[in-house]
Amino acid sequence: MTNSSQSQTRWTAMAVGAHPDDIEFGMAGTLLLLQAAGAEIHMWNLADGCCGTREMDRAETARVRGEEAAAAARVAGAVWHSPITADLEIFYSKELLARVAAEIRAVQPTVLLVPALQDYMEDHVNTARLAVTGAFVRGMRNFPAIPDAPIWEGEMALYHAMPHGACDAYGRPYFPQRFVDITAVIERKTQMLAQHASQRGWLRDSQAMDSYLQTMTDSSEELGRMSGKFRYAEGWRPHSHMGFASSAAFDPLKDLLGDMSVENPGWAQSL
Repeated sequence: MTNSSQSQTRWTAMAVGAHPDDIEFGMAGTLLLLQAAGAEIHMWNLADGCCGTREMDRAETARVRGEEAAAAARVAGAVWHSPITADLEIFYSKELLARVAAEIRAVQPTVLLVPALQDYMEDHVNTARLAVTGAFVRGMRNFPAIPDAPIWEGEMALYHAMPHGACDAYGRPYFPQRFVDITAVIERKTQMLAQHASQRGWLRDSQAMDSYLQTMTDSSEELGRMSGKFRYAEGWRPHSHMGFASSAAFDPLKDLLGDMSVENPGWAQSL
């Protein structure tokens, strides 16, 4: 492992979500900023989105949503990765863990953006758990990946996105440790989310989002207000560096994004 982020020469950022559009809601702005800072970016939803409809069958829904996700990745200039399971089948299982480990070993992300470990939906929580453990075992030669992939022992920083509505599953407020200013990329983030046209009616009917684009914008604006500094923001909590980097000083969101990334001054009081 390298000793500090200052000696890092290759940056790769990978965002992992549960369903098509999850990354676009809460992670895409930061991903775009990391790209602007020189990182290669990747987007991966573990599930195929097959249940996000009232109109199409499973196969057609998965096809449409896969095309939408790939289109969003093209808007971002990101490498798109195919899903490995279906909606509501993201379980913390040995097989899925082996598949996640294989993808992480292949991509070798130095920055891994993942969902919150507390959220209203189990698919989101299990995606976070699979991504964290899949990253943890990236250098363990005795953990078999599916398909087989060479181990990778490089340093990595993991960050957890905000849960939907900035609340945990019990409705309690959830505060970020760090705010990232996404004002400069809010239009591209909106364009990415707009690729998921099939979700307009579904999110309105199933989760009371009258406008999913407005919901994302409002959430970004609220996080910006909470930051006390930015117009639009995304919020993040860093995962412990143990098993991932040589020290907590390995903090790419701080080092790569500079003034666009600030600590939440009320973080300690929120715990």
